[in-house]
Amino acid sequence: MAKPESFAVMPCVAFKFTIFVLVPIFAVLSFSQPVYARDSSQETTEDYCLSCHADPDLDLTFPDGETLSLYISPEALSHSVHSSLGIECIACHTDIRSYPHPPVEFNNPRELAQSYFQACQKCHSDLFAEAMDSIHAAAVEQGSDSAPICTDCHTAHAVQAPDEPRSQISLTCGECHTEVFDVYRDSVHGAALLEAENPDVPVCTDCHGVHAIQDPTAVAFRVETPELCAGCHADPELMSQYGLNSDVYSTYQLSWHGVDVTVYQARWPNLWHSSAVCTDCHGVHNILSSSDPQSSVHPDNLLGTCQQCHPGAGPQFVGAWTGHTQIDLQRNPYVFYTDIFYRYFAYLVLMVSAIYVLLQILRATVVRVRRSLG
Repeated sequence: MAKPESFAVMPCVAFKFTIFVLVPIFAVLSFSQPVYARDSSQETTEDYCLSCHADPDLDLTFPDGETLSLYISPEALSHSVHSSLGIECIACHTDIRSYPHPPVEFNNPRELAQSYFQACQKCHSDLFAEAMDSIHAAAVEQGSDSAPICTDCHTAHAVQAPDEPRSQISLTCGECHTEVFDVYRDSVHGAALLEAENPDVPVCTDCHGVHAIQDPTAVAFRVETPELCAGCHADPELMSQYGLNSDVYSTYQLSWHGVDVTVYQARWPNLWHSSAVCTDCHGVHNILSSSDPQSSVHPDNLLGTCQQCHPGAGPQFVGAWTGHTQIDLQRNPYVFYTDIFYRYFAYLVLMVSAIYVLLQILRATVVRVRRSLG
């Protein structure tokens, strides 16, 4: 029995309905929705916050009368290292989930900032622990409002890599330490960094540390200065690039200053003493090339530098100093020959003494044998 024509058409219609209607709907539900949910999470959070905080006129007045701008640059936020990693606003602002926000219970903007920087330890626990052991954290603990917290150096929302460019490190420190920065900027290190972005010269954190910054006026910091400077100045490969002598540390260690500092460092590291370290002669932040007429170690200024510790020193005092270089024939002919004489004379005395002792032992042995035979 033949089927009606309508029954013959139905499979074809059903097939077309499945292909052109159901399959697209299934595809949209299966693939489009998860992608939308994943991408929209961060965008929705930031967009939701920026719907108010992108207003340059948005601000908050605190009980003490100070006003804080609540404007967040959308461009700066989008280019921050946090935003690029998908870290949302609520990762730091854990107490804010919706609008209206809970009332601010701080008297001024500084109190607010000091409460929020604690959020940094959730991700940066090791660095946060180091910072808590620093001189900055100690000042905060003592009630200082000017001592820096994380957001003072890294900013709160426009967080970038702190060393891009490298000079940014010293520029950041200079925002608080303005007088020191002005001196450093004109030094041989600062000029090379700020004018030429030289990657080899020290920035603030190379000497003072990054987060675990300690008191630079402490005795322990002072006696460690030679090793600190040696990190660069005892590197032959690095110093050869600038025509500098890399023997400065080894010759300093052999000098009276170096020997005295080494003994104190080993036995009494926290006891102040007056033996000179690098910064006593070369300066701290105002270090200049020894060929610069303004340098404290320029030949014309060297006597005055020595007289700071040796007030009775005269011109011959400086003339007897061989500098931080190995003794050689060209620079120190008299000292060179004197050194050669005593070096070999000492060996000669030891050899003659050894021969004398051996002869005495031989003579005593012969005398004893003769007595035993006689």
